[in-house]
Amino acid sequence: MKETTVSQKGWVVIPKEIRELYGLTPGTKVRIVDYAGRITIVPVPEDPVAALRGMFAAGPNLVRELTEERRKEREREDAKVRRLSSGTKEQPCQ
Repeated sequence: MKETTVSQKGWVVIPKEIRELYGLTPGTKVRIVDYAGRITIVPVPEDPVAALRGMFAAGPNLVRELTEERRKEREREDAKVRRLSSGTKEQPCQ
């Protein structure tokens, strides 16, 4: 674990090993995140959209699941309509 000191101006030097590990070069933008009582430095990608591309590739295909669920619903509705239309017409109550 590396340790550094906050300067009078509030500056913090990120140790060289950490900068190299995460590819932090001069001009790299970082975000300071305060989360659950911790301060975290997170590199900001140059192209945030490109950085997210493929993020859910290993997860479920929600479009396919939704399409399949809609197909099943349509089949249930069609079966219900066929069942109701093939039955005898109800006689009015007297």
